[in-house]
Amino acid sequence: MSARDADGREGRRSCACKIQMPEPQLRRAFASSGVGRLDVLTRIRSVKKTRHNDGRIARWYLCAMILVRCSLAGIVLAALLPLTVPGAQAQDYPNRPIRLVVGFTPGGTTDFVARLLSEALRGLLGQNVVVDNRPGANGAIAAEYVAKSDPDGYTLFFTTVGAVAINPALRSNLAYEPRKDFAPVGMAVFNSTMLVVNASMKVNSARELAALARERPGAITIGITGLGAISHLGLELFQAAAGVKFQAVPYRGASQAVTDLIGGQLDGLFGDTPTVMEQVNTGKLKALAATSQDRSDIFPDVPTFVEQGFADTVANQWAGTLAPAGTSPAVIVNLNAAFNAALTNVNVRRKLGQAGVTPSPSTPEEFGRYLEQEIARWSKLIRDKGIKGE
Repeated sequence: MSARDADGREGRRSCACKIQMPEPQLRRAFASSGVGRLDVLTRIRSVKKTRHNDGRIARWYLCAMILVRCSLAGIVLAALLPLTVPGAQAQDYPNRPIRLVVGFTPGGTTDFVARLLSEALRGLLGQNVVVDNRPGANGAIAAEYVAKSDPDGYTLFFTTVGAVAINPALRSNLAYEPRKDFAPVGMAVFNSTMLVVNASMKVNSARELAALARERPGAITIGITGLGAISHLGLELFQAAAGVKFQAVPYRGASQAVTDLIGGQLDGLFGDTPTVMEQVNTGKLKALAATSQDRSDIFPDVPTFVEQGFADTVANQWAGTLAPAGTSPAVIVNLNAAFNAALTNVNVRRKLGQAGVTPSPSTPEEFGRYLEQEIARWSKLIRDKGIKGE
């Protein structure tokens, strides 16, 4: 064994640090630490290269390398930990049940979709996904709860358009800011709002109803499911596009509005597809138009407002998943893949269609862009029309 080898072994024994790391990785980690002393390694390497035959320089180089590596071990680990820990978390995720928070009471469409997806996610993620109902303020209570939760991927918000794209324009005292407090996971489903009338009413299209409204301005009553609700905004868009005025009648829910429409207390109703589909299918109500961009697969015979000549009348109800801001991107990717797999499951899609909603999987980026568009669009309409929330 040569003297240099002996010195090298002795040097390694005398150093408590035993990190074995390729030098390029050490350089990158050291550089990211901000210490700015990589010139030490550079100069050592330069001396080694020019005087590699000098035993003293060789021994000095080896000792210096050991010293630098050992003294920088803490810095290297500190620099690497932020890179390695999230990866480790993502590999281990999920290792306990996930809470899917819904801003409405059990039994409604949003709750139904959340529970249907939670069952599919249980098999995909290998953990229970528990639906946690926190109703109130059009989803604001649930949104605030999730916004203040730990960003660990175990508390998610199954939101609708109201909580994150409409509430900010209606309520000045919100305890959350959708753009800052949430990380998009993905879109889940959407359904159009439909304009329906009593089956006995002598109109068969949105155009005919608009013509009737011109003859009787402000006299035709149209039910909406709450001030500032997507049904209200859909009605506002229709009025603006048609140049007419209806008498809006706000309800706190769809069921009583449907009952009153069938009973003749209302002339029409802007209602979500799931809330009116049974009455339309049984002939009690007549669907005149849908607020979607294209015709729905659920009601392919119902034309859209757009194709009847009323531009800028798209007003979809939708639901998607958000995580607290700061959630690891790797966890977001895992969740997005699981939700999209659930939404493409044949049985899930069949049950969603039966409930009147359409699966609409997306990437986190696509959902984020769509959310931005919705916030901007509805904020402008609410501001321009002076709409006030309940």
